[in-house]
Amino acid sequence: MADSIMYQEDMYVVLMPGEAEVFATPEELLEQLSTLLVSRQDELPRDLQRFSTVQEQARHLRDTGCELELRPGEAMQWYVVRLEKR
Repeated sequence: MADSIMYQEDMYVVLMPGEAEVFATPEELLEQLSTLLVSRQDELPRDLQRFSTVQEQARHLRDTGCELELRPGEAMQWYVVRLEKR
């Protein structure tokens, strides 16, 4: 049986084209994705079109994906990271 710690998400590292990496909480990433998706409602990826609210779209994208194309050849990426406390 898998250890439950494998499913805990502490932080995300977020990579934007031309910018330094940023650490974000799950809530901060959700807010950033929501902001980006608001202006992309006419060009949503197919798997997000079934959700009726931007919040649902952002949550699904955060929880199941790791990339959002911003423009051809440029994408935002995010990865779960676990920070050790010492």
